[in-house]
Amino acid sequence: MSDGAPQIVSGIEAMRGVGAVRVQGFWTDAWSRVLKRKQAIFGIAWISTVAFFAVFAPLIANAHPLLVQVLGADGAVVETRWPLFSNLSPTDLLLLLGTVLGAIWLLAKLPLPRSLRLGVLIAATAQAGLSVIICAGLADWLSDSDRGDWVKQLNNSWDPLPWVCAASVSLLMGLLVTIAPTFDKWRWRAVVLLIVALATTLAIAPRWSPRLTNFETYINMERAGKVRAVYTLVPWSPEFVRSDLVAVPPGTRVGDRALDLAGTSVGERRMILGSDAIGGDVLSQMMWACRLSISIGLVSTGIALSIGVTMGSLMGYFGGKVDLLLYRVVEIFMAIPVLFLLIVAAGVLPRNTYVMMAIIGCVSWTGAARFTRAEFLKLRGQDFVQAARAVGLPLRSVLFRHMLPNGVTPVLVDASFAVAAAILAEATLSYLGLGPDGQASWGKLLASATAATGTFVWWLAIFPGAAIFLSVLSYNLLGEALRDAIDPKLRKAAH
Repeated sequence: MSDGAPQIVSGIEAMRGVGAVRVQGFWTDAWSRVLKRKQAIFGIAWISTVAFFAVFAPLIANAHPLLVQVLGADGAVVETRWPLFSNLSPTDLLLLLGTVLGAIWLLAKLPLPRSLRLGVLIAATAQAGLSVIICAGLADWLSDSDRGDWVKQLNNSWDPLPWVCAASVSLLMGLLVTIAPTFDKWRWRAVVLLIVALATTLAIAPRWSPRLTNFETYINMERAGKVRAVYTLVPWSPEFVRSDLVAVPPGTRVGDRALDLAGTSVGERRMILGSDAIGGDVLSQMMWACRLSISIGLVSTGIALSIGVTMGSLMGYFGGKVDLLLYRVVEIFMAIPVLFLLIVAAGVLPRNTYVMMAIIGCVSWTGAARFTRAEFLKLRGQDFVQAARAVGLPLRSVLFRHMLPNGVTPVLVDASFAVAAAILAEATLSYLGLGPDGQASWGKLLASATAATGTFVWWLAIFPGAAIFLSVLSYNLLGEALRDAIDPKLRKAAH
């Protein structure tokens, strides 16, 4: 086209490539269609915002001072400390490190396919996440007062214990994750295993014991003139509560109660979104709750996809009696009400995030299994599948290397709706008071709008309610846009 008029191209010029349009890949074309929809852009923007606060909330909203300068008798600075960074948990550190390095790993121009780099990143994330979960449970078990004397003696007297436990667990989880088809050569898989194990060990071992949670210690030391403290943008943590600040409206400036009684003042803090029914800052809890929301959605959906894709591929590939038997299992799980199962589990099992992730993931895989089964039933008669079987490739390679990439599209669309359902299930449980203990949650904030104060507190209903609504809406909008972009029938109807 030239100035609105069609340009005439001769046959010879066409053979030379004049006027040819470069063909885009399937996913490139699909994402370009998704990004043309305003609803999808809004959903991606909100999900990105939630993900940002899920990673950087410890650096933005924290009652630990960013910088503490210890003062001598003459008022001179004798020591400088960084309490905020020293009190970060292993999860905080690994999330920050993984986000920064993972973005560089994916966006840098390297002679490796981006799909391979994404697979390596997922495997490294699984290794680090499993290591943190197991080490946290191991630390709780060793510190339990009901354990034997030899456990107490070992825990109290052997200083290298955290390093040995963290390194052993990290290496063991790395060996488990190396079965993932990332690099073809085991040498490169071993390199990734060792790097992730080293980073995980350095993050877990120095933070084996619980950290300081008495945040008013800093304020008392500052009042006594012993230190000067510099705080981050939102100087509140979800665990920092004050009984004298129950249901404070948004925008209120508050001072320290000990300082107010003494008639002096070191400084004031603003509660931008007010406080909840027990005197905790709402804004800091809203930021920290992003981590619970997005982790519940992504991890539980990842578990569901792993189980569903495996079951669906076996049903679709073999068919016959295998399909008949396994589909009965699918129907059994389809009949299980997820919410009621979560309520029962909250009463008999430990109320933590990992149990909730496992239950949601192990029950909500039926949709992925049915979509994968339908795709594999269509693909198993294709020529490339028959060729793979004819050359003697193992079943794992035929299913997951050749057939799955050609039939995974509907599963990925369904995954976006599954993430929204998992977020809604967690918010419902937290609203009922059955969510994870000791963690900020949008549902818990929403429940405190009337539960403890006896009167309706509007900011405790609007802000967390809007966050839940926008998160579920964003995933649904993204799923609908992706479904429309990859469905050839819908594309043809649009034209």
